[in-house]
Amino acid sequence: MALWQRKTPLEWLTFINKEVKVLAAEKHTYKGWVLTVDPVSANILLANPLENGKMLISAILGHAVQDVEVLTEADEMMKEKLAHLFVPEESQTYSKEELEEKKNSLKTWLEKNHIPVKEHGESQTTLCVAGVLTIDPPYRPEDCNSSNEIILSRIQGLIQGYLTDQ
Repeated sequence: MALWQRKTPLEWLTFINKEVKVLAAEKHTYKGWVLTVDPVSANILLANPLENGKMLISAILGHAVQDVEVLTEADEMMKEKLAHLFVPEESQTYSKEELEEKKNSLKTWLEKNHIPVKEHGESQTTLCVAGVLTIDPPYRPEDCNSSNEIILSRIQGLIQGYLTDQ
């Protein structure tokens, strides 16, 4: 059994949010930011930022790990990126200003495309389309509600196209 697999979960925890170089079986080397180490198998998940802003995730099987060398400690920005890597978009929070901007932008776009839309509700945060469909914050296709499935489907398609063009 390799030395890496003999470590305790508390020892593995010290590698989280650090850039490491992993030497694996057959002299393969991997470099990246440690997201997590599986406490049962000792598998390592590494994240590598790509030029387009996305992350490439690699898994190195624990039994293949021969040595792990810490290269650098993550700064606050990198820690934040790693912490929110697997957070679903729905759970992201928006400020009141961001929501207001999203609402106004979508409302303007719908009006420009001759779709009747009004602000609705006590705080004027919900958009109402033709009196039969509502769009709640944060104004995505899945935030649409209507009993008319045809209108619901068409407006969701339009919003998806609008968001794709943004």
